[in-house]
Amino acid sequence: MVVSILLPQGAIAWGHPVLPEWSYEGETHPDRWGDLSPAYALCAQGQNQSPIDVTAWVEGDRTPLEVDYAPTPLAIRNDGHTLQVYDQVGQHLRIQDQDYRLIQFHFHTPSEHQRAGRSAPMEVHLVHRNGAGDLAVVSILVEEGEANPLIQTLWEHSPKVGETYQEAAVQINAADLLPIDRTYLSYMGSLTTPPCSESVRWYLLEQAITMSAEQLLRFQQLYPHNARPIRPLNQRIVELHQG
Repeated sequence: MVVSILLPQGAIAWGHPVLPEWSYEGETHPDRWGDLSPAYALCAQGQNQSPIDVTAWVEGDRTPLEVDYAPTPLAIRNDGHTLQVYDQVGQHLRIQDQDYRLIQFHFHTPSEHQRAGRSAPMEVHLVHRNGAGDLAVVSILVEEGEANPLIQTLWEHSPKVGETYQEAAVQINAADLLPIDRTYLSYMGSLTTPPCSESVRWYLLEQAITMSAEQLLRFQQLYPHNARPIRPLNQRIVELHQG
């Protein structure tokens, strides 16, 4: 899961040091992330890392995911790792008496999370943050099938690496990525990209959405593989919540 969305690749934020580049292949591939910088130590040492392979779960409560999304102007960035849609002002998720604001969403291929050892062709991460700075991520698997109109709009305006496209006249709604059934699995995990920070609340929707083969291929031509390998579940429990 990528969370740095506002700074161009290689930029320096005031008061923040430049951290090493990382990748999904070559000398900076995922198994090396923890060696690249002390700031990335959790990538190797963390015990609550993501993604995971969901093979078993226990029944949880019936707490619904209350989503309040509306149309917003398009702002999409190609950061060298994925395509990110950000600046989602006024979009909210409410879960277990906590209110989170949608800050961005992005894409991984193949899916990072697995179900009984199987990956989907793609996974969407909708990243939310509450007032205390805690993160909650809604994960949606994508299967090949009918084309998705929102995805078509995003792909048609996708910029080159290191560039951002913004257009107030182009309105998008993240709700168009959500399936009808909101049954979900939940667990505590981490970012799936450096620095691999933990205490991230994950909500994995059970029902997948679809994209056409052409839409999947178009993203895969940009990023053939941008998924972190599965991490051990260790002592964590996955809960199933009916929608």
